[in-house]
Amino acid sequence: MNKEAALSKNVLPAVTILRVLIGWHFLFEGVLKLHNSSWSAKAYLVSAETLTGFYQWLASDSLIGIVDVLNVIVLVFVGLALVLGFLEKQGTLFGIVLLLLYYFAHPAFMNSAQLGAEGNYWIINKNLIEAAALLVLYKIPTGSFFGLEIFRKSNHNLNPT
Repeated sequence: MNKEAALSKNVLPAVTILRVLIGWHFLFEGVLKLHNSSWSAKAYLVSAETLTGFYQWLASDSLIGIVDVLNVIVLVFVGLALVLGFLEKQGTLFGIVLLLLYYFAHPAFMNSAQLGAEGNYWIINKNLIEAAALLVLYKIPTGSFFGLEIFRKSNHNLNPT
């Protein structure tokens, strides 16, 4: 067995577990927000520490309803894509963008009062770590190994065109 095959055999199960766990996190957050009628991203956006003009614009009365709905839709889409192993490349890209939007609103290097707080470690925080993990998932898709992507791939193989 060559080195690449051995790496695949050893890495795919671990990366698949990572995919499902991150997917569950996104799906849980999306469903939680969906079922909480009082939830809004407004306070988070208004309190942004960088790119304040951009985040204030997103929090404006004319946009916040759309932003809230899109936030929930993206969370649920990313969660389902990763848990089910279907459209995972698209899911990871949407997830990375969303996490970077969260990160730049409240980066770990801005608020010294939060330095060392759980999940906030000077420059690095949970959002940045999860975005990096999604980048790994983008580079090593596992839906064909364990996920619904198996069916999409098999349909392409059956279609002679």
